[in-house]
Formats: sequence, C-alpha cells, structure tokens
Amino acid sequence: TREEDRNQDGKMDMLHFKLELPLQSTEHVLGVQLILTFSYQLHRMSTFVMQSMAFFQSSFAVPGSQLYVNGDLRLQQKQPLSYGGLDVRYNVSVINGTSPFARDYDLTHIVAAYQERNENVICDSLTVCTYLPGFWEMIKFAWIQYVSILLIFLWVFERIKRFVFQNQVVTTIPVTAMPQGELYKEHLS
Repeated sequence: TREEDRNQDGKMDMLHFKLELPLQSTEHVLGVQLILTFSYQLHRMSTFVMQSMAFFQSSFAVPGSQLYVNGDLRLQQKQPLSYGGLDVRYNVSVINGTSPFARDYDLTHIVAAYQERNENVICDSLTVCTYLPGFWEMIKFAWIQYVSILLIFLWVFERIKRFVFQNQVVTTIPVTAMPQGELYKEHLS
C-alpha cells in the first residue's frame, strides 16, 4: 500500500493498494471480497474520530488476473454531529480482532454492524456534513440576523415618521412645556 497527497494540503488523497496472490495452475480467481479500514477525522465545527471501512465485492464469469477500482470515500450521516467536545463513539475497530466467536469475523455480520452506525463512510464524491450548533454559535448568527433586520426597520420607520410629520398627514397640536409651578391647580376653600 502507498498513500499519496496529490494537492499538497497535508492530507492523504489517494491510496494505492496492490495485492498479489501466488496461485497454483489449477486455482482460479472468480471473485473478490475486500475490506479496507480507515481512521476518519473531522476537526472544524465538530471534532469527530471514527474507524471506518470500505467494502468491495466483485465476481467474474471467467477467471480474472487483475482488478482496478477507483472511487471516493465520503461521510454518510443518519443524524447531525454534536457541536463541541470530542465524539469517539465509533473510534473502535470495525473488525473485533480479539473476539473468539466466528460470527464476529463473518463479512455479512461485519457489514451489517457497520451499516447500523449513525455515521459511516461510503464511496461517493461530494460530502456535506451536518452538525448541531452550540449555543454561542447560534447566538452569533441570530445576532447578525437580528441587527440586519433591525437596521432595515429603523430606516423604513424613520422615513415614514419624516413623511408623516413633514407633510402633516396626521393632525397635530403643538403643546408647550408648562413651567414647574403650574403643574398643579390651587383650590380655594
């Protein structure tokens, strides 16, 4: 195996995997089942670490001598990731190598258990990750939206107020402020 960083971003982009099997002249390869395991990590909005796998299965009508597979791995989610903290629920090996039970090494069981996860990796191109934002992140975006709408309303209502008072749309009566001593009437008894 060999990993390659094609775009020089410090993350491996490509995995070259070559497997050669010495066969007797009477042996033929009519199918391939392959599980590759990976460590998958996210570090921006949500810190998430999991052990993932790629399962490949192919069968041939005639004996094969070479097989080429090309694809992209992407995160598949059944629920949003949590915000903040470290999520390591699935940072355990996909194949339980310490189990004494044959069922834990059965490909059908391994794939079924992997598919039951809330997050797994599938072969595809574009990936969109969803997560539940934290309180302060929600406040930050809510504040930006509130202020932008508030400024628009203040500007509109200022224009309406100017129009109403400059064009005397509403009948108004000017009132002068009364001196402090004239606030109360004196009653003569």
